Amino acid sequence: MIQYNKPTLFIRLFVVAACLAFSSVILQAQDTTAPAAETQSTSSDDKTLMGTFKTGGLAMYPLLAFSIATVGLILYNAMTIRSGNIINQKALEEEVAPALAANDYAKAMEVCEAHSSPLLNILHNGLVTTQNGTFDQQVIDKAFDEAASVELAKPFVFINYLQVIASVSPMVGLLGTVSGMVKAFRTIAEQGMGKPELLADNISEALITTASGLCVAIPALIAYFYFKNKYGKIASEVAQVLGRTLRSAGNSAAQR
Repeated sequence: MIQYNKPTLFIRLFVVAACLAFSSVILQAQDTTAPAAETQSTSSDDKTLMGTFKTGGLAMYPLLAFSIATVGLILYNAMTIRSGNIINQKALEEEVAPALAANDYAKAMEVCEAHSSPLLNILHNGLVTTQNGTFDQQVIDKAFDEAASVELAKPFVFINYLQVIASVSPMVGLLGTVSGMVKAFRTIAEQGMGKPELLADNISEALITTASGLCVAIPALIAYFYFKNKYGKIASEVAQVLGRTLRSAGNSAAQR
């Protein structure tokens, strides 16, 4: 079962892979850089992906990092934002429900601790109030609400990161656009308008960074709304399952 209260092994491996990929691209860009005079005459003819990346300037490096992070977050959320990971219906029906039906709250709490998930953590927080031998639905319901505000917020953090990337990427692209246009006007001031080919690299940098920022932001924004809606449905299901479990446990306690 995936733990939400600490970084997962997947996240650690992803961070290492992202750092290695980012470093390798920087080293490759440095190793393939030609002398300045030769580069100025051939850069506009380089149509490869690496050539386009180098033409975009420094703003392309954070955009590369954002694109890698977007792919990683999409994969991570696709694996974790699932009803089985958050609710753990199997453990609830096969172990927790029979324990509650027998009024064995201690065993139910042990099961919740053994099969950690947001719903079982919320249920455990409510069952702690029964340790004195009493079953008060209002007290348990209040404990559910307190725990739900914390537990259900944890998985949503990684969904929000997609929104952050979708918001920041166009700004980084715009920064590269401004940088390219500043260089273009500086070239005009120094060289005049007689050699328009000198402006090609500066204008290309401005356009490439804008397009790259949008290419990163659009998928991130689509993924954000998809996982947000999916998680909203699962969170509603959590409330329904907790309500049924509380009523069932209350009926068992009343018949005791």
